[in-house]
Amino acid sequence: MNDNKDFDLKQIESKPLKFYKGVGEKRAQLFEKLGVDSSDALLRYYPREYEDWSQCVSVEEAKANADRGEVCCIRATISSQVSSVRLRGNRTLYSAKAVDEWGKGFRVTFFNNSYIPKMLVQGSRYIFRGKLFVGSKGAEMTSPMFDSEDCARIVPVYRATEGLPSRQIAKVVEQVLSELPEDLDDPLPEAVRAKYKLCHIRYALTQIHFPDDSETLATARDRLVFEELLILQLGLLRLKGRRRGVAGLRISEDFSEEFWKMLPFRPTNAQKRAAAEAIRDMSADGQPMSRLLQGDVGSGKTAVAAAICYTAAKNGIQSALMAPTEILAEQHFRSFVGLLEPCGIRVGLLTGSMTAAQKRNTRELAALGMIDVLIGTHALLSDGVEFASLGLVITDEQHRFGVNQRGALAAKGNNPHVLVMSATPIPRTLALIIYGDLDISVLNEMPKGRIPISTYFVDGGKRERAYNFVKKHVADGYQGYVICPLVEEGDNSGDMKAAQNYAQSLSEGYLKGCRVGLLHGRMKGNEKDSVMQAFAKGELDVLVSTTVVEVGVNVPNAVIMIIENAERFGLSQLHQLRGRVGRGSVQSYCILISDAKNDAAVSRLRIMCSTNDGFLIANEDLKQRGPGDFFGSRQHGLPDMKIADMMTDMQIFTMAQEAAKDLLSSDPDLEKRDNSGLRQEVTQLFDSERAMN
Repeated sequence: MNDNKDFDLKQIESKPLKFYKGVGEKRAQLFEKLGVDSSDALLRYYPREYEDWSQCVSVEEAKANADRGEVCCIRATISSQVSSVRLRGNRTLYSAKAVDEWGKGFRVTFFNNSYIPKMLVQGSRYIFRGKLFVGSKGAEMTSPMFDSEDCARIVPVYRATEGLPSRQIAKVVEQVLSELPEDLDDPLPEAVRAKYKLCHIRYALTQIHFPDDSETLATARDRLVFEELLILQLGLLRLKGRRRGVAGLRISEDFSEEFWKMLPFRPTNAQKRAAAEAIRDMSADGQPMSRLLQGDVGSGKTAVAAAICYTAAKNGIQSALMAPTEILAEQHFRSFVGLLEPCGIRVGLLTGSMTAAQKRNTRELAALGMIDVLIGTHALLSDGVEFASLGLVITDEQHRFGVNQRGALAAKGNNPHVLVMSATPIPRTLALIIYGDLDISVLNEMPKGRIPISTYFVDGGKRERAYNFVKKHVADGYQGYVICPLVEEGDNSGDMKAAQNYAQSLSEGYLKGCRVGLLHGRMKGNEKDSVMQAFAKGELDVLVSTTVVEVGVNVPNAVIMIIENAERFGLSQLHQLRGRVGRGSVQSYCILISDAKNDAAVSRLRIMCSTNDGFLIANEDLKQRGPGDFFGSRQHGLPDMKIADMMTDMQIFTMAQEAAKDLLSSDPDLEKRDNSGLRQEVTQLFDSERAMN
C-alpha cells in the first residue's frame, strides 16, 4: 500500500464497460439494466450465490443420494457419439453415454439443443452438474450444465437479465479484476483491519467473485460486510453528531404531567415513559433531541407527540409536524386541535391543496409565532415557510421519506429537536440500521379497553360466505375494506384479484346494494383524497383498495377487512393493512383469503391469525424474508445494502458499530489521512442516496 498519499477511488479506474472484450454498446446497456454502468460498480456487483463445481462425486455416490433430488457434480468421459431422436411435438432428444473415473456409466440427455453434438466430443472429459435420476434404463442426467474438467472450482452466479447470462457477467468481472493494481489502496485503515482481523480490499474483491474455497469466500465476505456496515454507521453517526451540536432552544420546565391530567383517558406507562425520554433530551444542555418514537398501530403515538408539543409550547417553543399525505396531515390536525386547543395551544395546518390565501395566512401566523404547532405535508418545506421560534420538528411515518429529507424541515429552525414517529413495528436489530442516527423510544403497551382484531384465514371456496359477513356489518351501519394486490387485470399472471375490475364485479355481485368505492396508487393525489374523505364521512360502505390504504385516515366506523390473495403480502404489510380496522370501540375482523399451498405462505397467514403483536410479527417477517424485502421497494429511504444481511451479520454489525464510534471519537470529520478512504466512501454513498430522493 502506498502510504504517501490519500486514498484515491480513481485508482480503481471507473471505466465504461463497453470498452471490455465481449461487451460493446448493446451489452453495456444490458449491464445498465442491472444497475452496473462502470468497472468499479461491477466490482461491487456481488454474486447472489455460488455453484460448487469443485466437489465431484462418483456415479455410485450420486445414485445413493438420487432419491433426495440433490444437485451433484460428476467428472466423466463421453464414451459414445451423441445420438438424436425425433419426438412428438417437433422436439428432438440428444443423448450420449458418459463414464466416470471408476468406470461407472450414466446417460446425459438434452432436448432441442442442436449444438450438443458439437459441444460433447467422444473421448473428451467434462464435469456434469445436475440431478441424477435412476430409472428402469439406468442412471441419467437430464439437461445438466457441463464444462471442461478444469472448471472444478466454486463458480459465481450473478443476478442476470435476458441477453446477459451470469457466465458472461463473470467473464467481464475477470477482466476488471485483472486490471487491479497490486498495491491497491484500501479504504479501511490498516489499524482497523488489524484489530478486527480483516483481509485487504484486493484479496476481498478477488475472492468474493472467484473464491478458492469456502474459507476464502467467508474471509472475503466478512471483510466486505464489515466495510459496508461501517460506512453506513459512519454516515448515520455523523448525521447524528451534526444535530447533536448546540440546540437553538431547550425546555426549562416539564409540563407533560399537567397535560396527562387533562386527558379524558389514562395514558399507558409506555406513553408517559416515551414523553419523559423526549423531554429529558430537550432539556439537556447543548444537545438537541434526535429520537425515534416507535409504536404499533393504536399504541398512542399521537398523544405522546401532543404531550411533547404541549410542553414545548408552554416553554415558548414552536413545533412542526410533517406527514406523508394530506389525509394523514388532516387527521393529525384534527387530533391535535382536540387535544391541545382546549389548553390554549394554537394549532395550524398547511397542505398543498389549500388556497393561496389560506397558505399565505398560515405562513404569516407561523412567522409571527401565533401558531404553536404547525402540521402539514411536504408543503412545510416550501421556501416561504418561516417560524418565529421553531424548536421541535416531528416527522410521521418516516420510512415514507428519504433519509436526506429529515434535515430539510429541521433547517427551518436553529438546530431544533427532532422526533421521528413510525407505526411500522421494526425489530430492534433492523431499527439500528435504518434509524442508526436516532435514539429509540418504544411504545410496547396498548391502551386499556382496546379490543384485539379477530383474524381468520380461509380459502377461495368460502369467499361468498366472507362477503356475506361484510354485508351483514354494512347492514348494521358499519364499513369495511377489501384489499387487492394489483390495480388492474394484466398486471401479473394468475387469478389475483385486481382492484379496478374487482370493485366493479363486487358492486354487481357479492356486495350488490352496497356503496363501493375504489382507491389505488395510480390515481391522482386529489382523486385519492376525495375517495378517502368520502369513505371517512360514511358516504361509501366498502372501499376496494390496493396497499395505498396502508397508511391512511382513521375511520373508527370501519370494522371489517378482507384481504384477497393474502399470500402476496409480507407479514408486516398484512399487519399494517389490518391496522386500518379495529380503531373504534366495537369488535373488528380481518379475513385473509388465499388458495396458497406453499408451506411458508400458509405459515405466514397462520401467524397473522395467532397474534396482534406488531413487534412479534415484525420479527417473524424479518426471519422469513430478510431485511432486503422487509419494507418492500426502498421505502425506508436508506442506501441499499449490497452484501450485508441483518439476520446473519449481527456480530459483524456490532463490531462495525464499535469501530465507527472509535473512529469518530478521535476524528469526527474523518480528516486524518488514514481515514480519507472512509470519508470518500461515506460521501459517495450518501450523495448517491441524496440524488435518489
